Amino acid sequence: MIIRDIENQFDKYSKLNKVLVLLGPRQVGKTTLMKNYFNKAEVAKLWLDCDFEEDRNLLGNVTMNRLKTLLGQTKLLCIDEAQRVKNIGLTLKILADNFKDVKVMVTGSSVFDMANEISEPLTGRKIELFLYPFSTKELFQNFGGFTENANLETRLIYGYYPDVVNNPENAKKLLSELTSSYLYKDIFLYEEIRSSHLLENLLKALAYQIGSQVSNNELAQLTKVSSKTIERYIHLLEQAFVIFRLPSYSKNLRNELSKSQKIYFYDNGIRNALIGAFGPFNLRNDIGPLWENYLVSERMKYLNNSENKKQLYFWRTKQQQEIDLVEENSEHLNAYEFKYTNAPKVKLTKTFSNAYPNTQFEAIDKENYLKFVGID
Repeated sequence: MIIRDIENQFDKYSKLNKVLVLLGPRQVGKTTLMKNYFNKAEVAKLWLDCDFEEDRNLLGNVTMNRLKTLLGQTKLLCIDEAQRVKNIGLTLKILADNFKDVKVMVTGSSVFDMANEISEPLTGRKIELFLYPFSTKELFQNFGGFTENANLETRLIYGYYPDVVNNPENAKKLLSELTSSYLYKDIFLYEEIRSSHLLENLLKALAYQIGSQVSNNELAQLTKVSSKTIERYIHLLEQAFVIFRLPSYSKNLRNELSKSQKIYFYDNGIRNALIGAFGPFNLRNDIGPLWENYLVSERMKYLNNSENKKQLYFWRTKQQQEIDLVEENSEHLNAYEFKYTNAPKVKLTKTFSNAYPNTQFEAIDKENYLKFVGID
């Protein structure tokens, strides 16, 4: 069993009188994490799996009497795949307001259903946690630094999904099955989504553009739909935890690009599977983009798992000056450049340092990346 960094948060927030909502992509271990907590709990407990219709029916159209009968002496209620239940937000609100001696935990594989259902009903009543594929830090803690350093090139190609890490001999097959539809099957269930072909073409286009600025208009021309449709599909892919966006950083300079975006995948393996790019590392022509996607996604995992709140951006000017990652908090800016090799030679552009003089800058390469992803 690989220990997840988020377990500390899970244990800490489980003590609060709030509904604990665990969100994240499919197949990253949400059920396993909640099941471990459930199995250790020495109280009367009830587990409901909403992939099963009979369990969904127990939570649909509830009344106080039905809930009292369902719970009995239960002190811990765990609801897996809660987004499958219609009006789950109202049910959770009733539980939170009227059964204060019952700890309620739920998992959800996407948030375009979950968030719409629970955000308003559970205002002030919930704690949301996010679980992503394995992080570099988690695998270093489990397998050791020697093994993981040796596996770096493999991780850059096949990624960090638990099944892939635990069954490396079947990595291509497992990633193929994930990207064939399972990873984003919640999107296909969404009532207004009709075209799986469009979604697949959009994902492939995004896979080829990691590390580059992405234009909705260009994507619209490529896929022959409106830019409004592209924006909607990208938003849904974000909510299903397949991709995420970095906006451009723009505060001081007139020549800074203020409306640009970059799009990254939460996992390199998913990106490579979408375009069938499993070639040997030393023969690849996309090492730079792979390295950038890896570092940005691993940084997001580290900041999330350590509850370190920062805003992430990239920076670019009309003259093509660029910084790969800018982190902002209330105190200062950090700027990072990513190069797989020879990063110490990289310097912070004077345009940026003059505009933001208190910026801390670091170039990240394969020799010094460990601290950046949370490994001391």
